[in-house]
Amino acid sequence: MNRLRKRVRSERGAELVEFALTLPLLLLLVLGIIEFGFLFQEYEVVTNSAREGARIAAMIPSAGYNAGHATTRISDYLTASGLNLARAVPAATVVASQRALAGLGKCETVYTATVTYQHPVPFISGIAAYFGAAFGQIPLKAVAVMRAEKGAVTC
Repeated sequence: MNRLRKRVRSERGAELVEFALTLPLLLLLVLGIIEFGFLFQEYEVVTNSAREGARIAAMIPSAGYNAGHATTRISDYLTASGLNLARAVPAATVVASQRALAGLGKCETVYTATVTYQHPVPFISGIAAYFGAAFGQIPLKAVAVMRAEKGAVTC
């Protein structure tokens, strides 16, 4: 009878049970941090590609570029950074518009580049699938606006 009481009160294997309970949460935390790192890196690439497209578009008349060069520069930047162009949906756009300068009665041309990238969530969605949840993709969107290098004109 004494031996049975010792076995019931024994703490052998308690560490293993605690480890089994905390391991999924620890893995979720670590993989979430890694996923956020990838997400942040891709967001920086998307932001910089929009900025590059707007910069090329702003130089259109003075440097001999056209609107096609700006969107090509965006695509080249995304590809050079290792991102998949098939996930850049909808396609990058560069749009010219006029903006009035306050109190001067003049307008300037501004170019707006918009880039959207669908970030897949492989780590977190793999773990969430075990619990019945589903993660799709996280859309990353960047908009850059730059004024044309030519001077302001009368509106």
